[in-house]
Order: sequence, then structure tokens, then C-alpha cells
Amino acid sequence: MTLPPANGFVRAFKFRDPDGHPLELLYLPPGQGRPLWTGGGDRLFLGIDHSAISVAETDRSEAFYEKLLGMRAAYEVVNRGPTQESLDGTFGAVVQITGLRPPAETGPGVEFLEYRTPATGRPAPVDTESNDLAHVELAFTVDDLDGLVAKLREAHAPFVSPDAVDLGDGRHAAMIRDPDGHAILLEQIKR
Repeated sequence: MTLPPANGFVRAFKFRDPDGHPLELLYLPPGQGRPLWTGGGDRLFLGIDHSAISVAETDRSEAFYEKLLGMRAAYEVVNRGPTQESLDGTFGAVVQITGLRPPAETGPGVEFLEYRTPATGRPAPVDTESNDLAHVELAFTVDDLDGLVAKLREAHAPFVSPDAVDLGDGRHAAMIRDPDGHAILLEQIKR
């Protein structure tokens, strides 16, 4: 489906993989998106631009990801109408989309989807664990995990792991939850 002019005529196709995970393929017309996605030549798949998550309140989530994780808002748009309804399979869909980018120019971002209507979305179960089939996590590579863990503790971020843990092979990690309960794996690779 080609999105409306307000979305730059981006083409999108949503589907589920064999395990039921939702995926979306995007085609960005010339002049749209980051330079990273231009000049792909004959390659069909150029990479992963972002992970999208539903949020209850964009402002609350944006504050968490910007202040604590160092991301920055890069774009914001409200999608509605027949194209959005068709993409989501949801009648009357009105969704505020906010894209955040990491400090690294080439790293994938996070896209918030705040569904203003319909208001029938369900929160993730609070007892979801890492070994549940429904578990989803965003993974971030960080430079100073111990410093970030201290900052997150000071901000009273909810931790899944008891603290930063050593995973072996020089990997050091911690898992937290964002304001909507999405699991975030923070990992530092020490060389």
C-alpha cells in the first residue's frame, strides 16, 4: 500500500512471520528516509530501520527513551484513513507515529505507535517472562552499561534482571522495562 502524501508516498506491507511476529516491509521513495537506505543497487533487503512498539502515551515514552537511553525524536506524523485501516486491519485507526533515532547515525531506531482510536488495545501481561512465546524485547548495545544501570536505578526504572550480569565472552547485560512494560536488553561488549 502506498501511504498518503503526508507520509511521503512510502510503500508499506505488513505481515506475520511463521511464528506470528508482526513485520513490515517499507519502500522509501528517493528523497525519503535516511541516506543509509538509498543507493541499495539491486539488493532487495537493505536492513532493519526500526522496531515499532505500541505505547499508551507518547510523551511519557519519549521522555524515557530520550532522557535515559539517549535517543532523539526524528519525526512525528498522525496516520488515519483507509490506507492505515487496511495496513492495521483495524476500522477507524488513527495512530500517532513518533520515530526516535539512537546517537549512532546508522543504528536502528524505535518507532512509537500511539493508537488514538480505536481504544481497544490491550496492555501486555505484567507477568510475561523472557522464556514466554509472547516475550518481545528491544536490544540496545551501549558503551557504559554500569553507568547506565546507575542512571536507570536513580530514575526508578523497573529491572527484570537483578542488576548488570556477566553473560560470558565479554558480554555484560541488564534487562529493564519501559513505561509500557516493553522489555529492553542493554548489552555492552567488553573487548
